[in-house]
Amino acid sequence: MADHKVTVYRTQSCPWCHKTMEWLDAHNVPYVDIDVGEDMKAAQHMVEKSGQRGVPVVDIDGEIIVGYDVGAMKKLLDIKE
Repeated sequence: MADHKVTVYRTQSCPWCHKTMEWLDAHNVPYVDIDVGEDMKAAQHMVEKSGQRGVPVVDIDGEIIVGYDVGAMKKLLDIKE
């Protein structure tokens, strides 16, 4: 698997955020975990990237995925299962 730059923007209370991180962990995909509930500057950056405030927002090599979208993550990460 190629190296990918992955960032997950999330909040503590978001169940889909936790599912996203669990899925990435299960596939041994390293990622930067950013809690936008605690970091307002990061939250603003996430909104600028995604155009909305909902979480999770996953940035994979500059491509933005909004929500828990396994199909999109598999495609961008070249994961076949």
